[in-house]
Amino acid sequence: MATITAVENVSLDGVAQGPAGPDEDTRGGFDRGGWFAPYPDAVLGEVMGRGMQADGGMLLGRRTYESLRAAWAGTTDNPFGPVLDAKPKYVVSRDPGYAAGWANSTLLAGDAATTVAELKATTDLDLTVLGSPDLLATLLPAGLVEELVLAVAPVVVGAGRTLFPPGAQLRWELVESVPTTTGVLVNRYRPAR
Repeated sequence: MATITAVENVSLDGVAQGPAGPDEDTRGGFDRGGWFAPYPDAVLGEVMGRGMQADGGMLLGRRTYESLRAAWAGTTDNPFGPVLDAKPKYVVSRDPGYAAGWANSTLLAGDAATTVAELKATTDLDLTVLGSPDLLATLLPAGLVEELVLAVAPVVVGAGRTLFPPGAQLRWELVESVPTTTGVLVNRYRPAR
């Protein structure tokens, strides 16, 4: 059975929307995108790089999948493009006619909780969710995520979509915490038993 690890950049106030750039996700009039840009450093790169090099596949919401595909598909002038091209990628979409269009991609069409639970039951491939906060809003309350890696930036964004859906009540235990030189804490959690 597969395990799922979610990797997210979040602010101190829990915002997960638009961390990478101003135009990444402007839904709801969000105008504070790019808030995570000042914080990457060598420590964060090393911690996140370990996960990127690990065996396994990726599980992505459609919006994040399209963003990653636009940035990395077919690129060879960096260490990420070839790794991302080679990894099995599962894109979750409500649209059964969606054409994924990136090497090694499989569409999971329909209800996210149902299709992901079916995938978990039929593969031993460990899966990593990057970004995809809408997908996680379904997977987390359904108990489908075994590990959560949060890169918590020392910034209060003050508005935007948060990682956890309203009303979610989930308990996690801290397994590891790595501080970076820019004040980010990379925290690894597992569900509390």
